[in-house]
Amino acid sequence: MNRLRNRSIPFSLKIFSAIILFLLTFFISLKVGVAQLSVKEVFLALFTNHSSEQILIVREIRLPRELAAIFVGAALATSGAIMQGMTRNPLADPGIFGLTAGANAALAITIAFIPSLNYFGTMVSCIIGATLGAFLVFGISVMKKGGFSPFKIVLAGSAISAFLFAIAEGVAIYFKISKDVSMWTAGGMIGTTWKQLVVIVPFIIIGLIVSMFFSRHLTILSLNEEVAIGLGQKIMQIKVILFVVITILTGASVALVGNLAFIGLMVPHIVRAIVGTDYRFILPMCTIAGAMFMLLADTVARTINAPFETPVAAIVSIIGLPFFLFIVHKGGKSFT
Repeated sequence: MNRLRNRSIPFSLKIFSAIILFLLTFFISLKVGVAQLSVKEVFLALFTNHSSEQILIVREIRLPRELAAIFVGAALATSGAIMQGMTRNPLADPGIFGLTAGANAALAITIAFIPSLNYFGTMVSCIIGATLGAFLVFGISVMKKGGFSPFKIVLAGSAISAFLFAIAEGVAIYFKISKDVSMWTAGGMIGTTWKQLVVIVPFIIIGLIVSMFFSRHLTILSLNEEVAIGLGQKIMQIKVILFVVITILTGASVALVGNLAFIGLMVPHIVRAIVGTDYRFILPMCTIAGAMFMLLADTVARTINAPFETPVAAIVSIIGLPFFLFIVHKGGKSFT
């Protein structure tokens, strides 16, 4: 009954409702915090040239932070959906498949050896690290007979992620940069600046746009490769493009806020229960839902133990790990 009810609701109404909820969440995230602000002050900060201490808190601290949450949530949720479609693996996620761990290790090495590197260079190193992490995981997964399997890739991803995190920690301890690295590895938006956003966000936007352009191809690819070939799709080219998109989205996210897992796993499963299996609907809804999820997670992280910050990675993991176990228990099926 729920499935039939979902099909009877037009996608335009679903996406419109999601946008309204997203805007409401965004407004609440700007208003709520250690410094309690009024609705009027948030409105003045966003839409006028007025200036006061409270308005500056919104413009210079909360607004760049929440914009980072929006784009990182959208990037990780979309990249997770693409990975699940490409591999037809319901457990696919940039964090579980070693991409975020690879980007994190590259980040630590970059800080140690090239501390003066700008934000663009840092992002490029994270993208390279994400690519390396993915290649290691998939390489180990196909070493034995039987090819890919969801659980084999998860085991390989866990092993490679642990190895890459150990490298990052070792580099941080040896070069005495643990404090700098931990600011990223905690997975948080603390200290996000407008300069970082200007450099990194355009790459996330480009990645999201390209992913939407290939959403129809991804839908066919997620069903059956033979069918996709029969329909004239160039499978290898599409996979390469989508893989590049995944690494750009993941690397840029790690460069901006650090290591975050489970977002790319949870959000696509929830979205599929709402919009179905067509990636023309899944990807745009994942973009909005991922952004909204990260806004909520960051708001909770800022307020649950105010005035102290709780790492947003801890908030996400508390929700994500039970969700992961639930999906495993269901055999990888989404909600229905």
